[in-house]
Parts: sequence; C-alpha cells; structure tokens
Amino acid sequence: MTDFSDALGVASSGLKAQANRLRHLSENIANADTPGYRRKTVTFEDAMNGTVETGRITLDKTTLARIYDPAHPMADGAGYYDGSNVNMLVEIADAREAQRSYEANLKMFDQVRQMSQSLMDLLRR
Repeated sequence: MTDFSDALGVASSGLKAQANRLRHLSENIANADTPGYRRKTVTFEDAMNGTVETGRITLDKTTLARIYDPAHPMADGAGYYDGSNVNMLVEIADAREAQRSYEANLKMFDQVRQMSQSLMDLLRR
C-alpha cells in the first residue's frame, strides 16, 4: 500500500502547489489596475519522494507602465504615475495552464483512489 500512499502524496502536493499558484495569479489579475503593483511569480521546487512544493514568491522586476493622467492623486509634476506591470494576457494563459495542471493532479488522485479501492475489493474475496 505504500506505493498508493506515495502516489496520493505526489498528486496531493501537485494540487496544493497549483492551488497556491492560482491564488497568486488571481491576486495579479485583481491588482492589474493598482498603481505601483508588481506582478507576483511562483516557482516550484522538488521535495522528497517526487512531491512538489511552491518556492519563494518573487516580484517581477520589469518596469512599471508610465501612465499619463495629471488628475490622478499619485501623478508627478509632469502628470505621470507608475501603473502595474501585470499583463492580462500572460496572467490568463498562466491561470489556464495552472487550472489544467490542477485537473490532471485531481484525475491522478482519483485514479489512485479507485485502484486502491479495487485492490481492497479483490483482497476481500
């Protein structure tokens, strides 16, 4: 049964990692119009027994968009303020990839559970 436990652990760690990634992607999308907001990026690290964990959350160092709006309270003397560096196209594509990875881990979790149940049914006979 240890192989089943290991497989469930791998799938579970993948679910947690992708859920964490989706949370940060959602924060990026929600703050796309927030002045001075820097996009958060998530990295993955190998843990023991093939499991995965999220690494450090880092801020994207690309330059912030300069927006001209002299009426904005954060505008400088020339009428510009720093926007965010969130690219909605990139965030939506990353969210779709994370969603698909989450679904794949969920399917793997369910398959292992079904195999374990079938083995228990065979052993009961």
